[in-house]
Amino acid sequence: MKTRVTGCITTAVLAAALLGSAPLALAQDKTFELKLAHWVPPSHPLQKALEEWGASVEKASNGTIKSKVYPSQQLGKAFDHYDMARDGIADLTYINPGYQPGRFPIIGAGELPFLISNGKSGSQALDAWYRKYAEKEMKDVKFCLAFVHDPGSFHSKTKKILVPADIKGMKIRPAHATMATLVTQLGGTNVQSSAPEVRDILDKGVADAVTFPWGSVPLFGIDKVTKYHMDVPLYVTTFAFVFNKDKYAQMSAAQKKVIDAHCNNEWAGKVAGPWADFEHNGVAKLKADPAHEVYTITPAQLAEWKKAADPLQKTWADNVKKAGGDPDTIMKELKAQLAKSNAAY
Repeated sequence: MKTRVTGCITTAVLAAALLGSAPLALAQDKTFELKLAHWVPPSHPLQKALEEWGASVEKASNGTIKSKVYPSQQLGKAFDHYDMARDGIADLTYINPGYQPGRFPIIGAGELPFLISNGKSGSQALDAWYRKYAEKEMKDVKFCLAFVHDPGSFHSKTKKILVPADIKGMKIRPAHATMATLVTQLGGTNVQSSAPEVRDILDKGVADAVTFPWGSVPLFGIDKVTKYHMDVPLYVTTFAFVFNKDKYAQMSAAQKKVIDAHCNNEWAGKVAGPWADFEHNGVAKLKADPAHEVYTITPAQLAEWKKAADPLQKTWADNVKKAGGDPDTIMKELKAQLAKSNAAY
């Protein structure tokens, strides 16, 4: 009888241990202190998004994965954030693939003008489409999620930009490689700089205009050095969060599961949503400022812009072919996803 009771107790203890094994495993896991790096000001919506991402990861990992956000290029320049994640300078970074022309040709599809209509559903559409290609195109890192800002446009110091011919002779800071190609095709000169440097180059006359999302114009102080704003949803910029592969490999299976659950399409929407609202609200803010002129263009002028942008599709396709991809299939898939998400232009 004594043996049977002991056996029952032992069985009960084992069962309890097995039932509690998942949270116990997390509790016994190695603790990580992640560095989350970005290059926009701490007042930018992305700061809060990364803080919320980190807090959610910490809670889901029972406190074993903690993090700290490093804004404003504290750990490195905006152009370097992909390599910072690759090299372990930071563990999760915010990247603009278009800052490095030719390096990420597939995701560059999202940069094409007059393609994506809004930042919210457009972000989730882009993320869902790109996951198929991210592992190869961003093979140096663990891809986390992708998103876009709400559509941006031209913001100029000296004159209204109404038609493509107005770009000729102007010095313009483009948002990314695709807009840089458009500027070149139209006879303008590109002035390369990261977003935090835009105000300075405009102020010094190094650039005459910039392509930028609306809410970020006041945020970066660009409203102090521009006057004219073309009210057309011209383009979006693609972004991504990428994770250091070595740090991910060091984690337990339970911890990896937590990271995976925060690197998904749902979180792409959570990151993009507040930022999209912030940028969209910037239109009304500039319209209300008497120091600024927000102007519309005619349907005929819009048709000119769309025609001027047509060659960009071929340039993108050629770059994808060089990388071994099938541009026709890739674009068809993206447009289908955008239509499904009500994010097509």
